[in-house]
Amino acid sequence: MADQTPNIFPTMRFADADAALEWLSRAFRLQEGAVHRDDQGVIRHAEMGLAPGTIMFGQGDPSSQGIYVAVDDADAHYERAKAAGAEITREIQNTPYGTREYSARDLDGHTWSFGTYRPEPAT
Repeated sequence: MADQTPNIFPTMRFADADAALEWLSRAFRLQEGAVHRDDQGVIRHAEMGLAPGTIMFGQGDPSSQGIYVAVDDADAHYERAKAAGAEITREIQNTPYGTREYSARDLDGHTWSFGTYRPEPAT
């Protein structure tokens, strides 16, 4: 059997990486991993994960990137993000391809989509 370990890690920059670290945990329930700071205490590299998936980010000029995260309960996830103040850009819905999902923007405007679709690992 092929190794099922994820090997694609989306990356992004935030204007305030410390605020992002806290907010991503609270709104999307991502778990903090490694956090590396420079001599001034600025986050240069941070990792956060949800199940086996990982994102990497640091402080810098924000840009538009997108991420899709598979979750077991999209409705509960949607409610948590909405309660945390996420800007919902696509309401929770069933799709023609059999998933339930929604999209939101984080505090720097990055687009996140969460849903029950789980892509098969690349072979």
